[in-house]
Amino acid sequence: MKFVTYEEKGLNHVGLLIQNGTEILPLAEAESSLFGTANIPDNMSEIIKSEDEILPIIEALKEKFAVNPCQTLRINTVNLLAPIPRPAKNIFCVGLNYRDHVKEAEGCLDHPKVPKFPVIFSKAPTTVTGPDSIVKSFSEIVTQLDYEVELAVIIGKKGLAIKKEKAYEHIFGYTIINDVSARNLQFQHSQWLMGKSCDTFAPMGPCLVHKSAIPNPQDLDIKCKVNGEVRQSSNTKNMIFDIPTIIETISSVITLEPGDIIATGTPSGVGLGFNPPQYLNSGDVMELEITDIGILRNTIE
Repeated sequence: MKFVTYEEKGLNHVGLLIQNGTEILPLAEAESSLFGTANIPDNMSEIIKSEDEILPIIEALKEKFAVNPCQTLRINTVNLLAPIPRPAKNIFCVGLNYRDHVKEAEGCLDHPKVPKFPVIFSKAPTTVTGPDSIVKSFSEIVTQLDYEVELAVIIGKKGLAIKKEKAYEHIFGYTIINDVSARNLQFQHSQWLMGKSCDTFAPMGPCLVHKSAIPNPQDLDIKCKVNGEVRQSSNTKNMIFDIPTIIETISSVITLEPGDIIATGTPSGVGLGFNPPQYLNSGDVMELEITDIGILRNTIE
């Protein structure tokens, strides 16, 4: 299942991508039309919280729709939003989680060697923006604007001190996130929060794929293009710390809750890593792609 959050006539709704991603099945509306009931929340965060109760209803709805279709929406007629437009908490992020990215960051960051433990930082909820939206440039302050394609994990079940072998039981699904970074602010401040948490610096989407559709998230091709030029190209199997290790680490002292978002790190090829650096400019188009999820496209202000 590929969930999307979209805006239509000024209201936000949740739907499923169908017909190879060209159409949206509006869940709440379809349930009312086909079943005459109203059990499915029209909010992605609420669906995640009620996964065990709601997913069987959605599966039954899909089966009913297959034999008795109801009205759908063309994806190009609505405004796609981030799957979770406003997270309840900061996004958990993992820095320096691909060896080739660690190498290209040598001399620029305070972590020149492969880390012994996951490097955890966060981005504020106000960083989130959706597909095809504009990323603010803050040009009067930001002079080194960069991109980072990352696989994002969406937590489905609450947990503290989650062991690695139980980690996948706590996952709802996956999406793409762009950890846009203001490098000059990142280097200027002792912590990374300012350089990572500018408004709109976390484009997310285009959809949230349920974990049942991605049986092995540690073997997904991950890519970023800027103005059509491939800048980053790797595979999630190249992570230093895998997803279970990341979840175990964060949850060792922080309760993970449904709807929490974890960005798992970026491979080499960021603008910082080129000689000379190739930072983003006004009008640049970023296209981030991960196998089985889709393409997340955004433009710099």
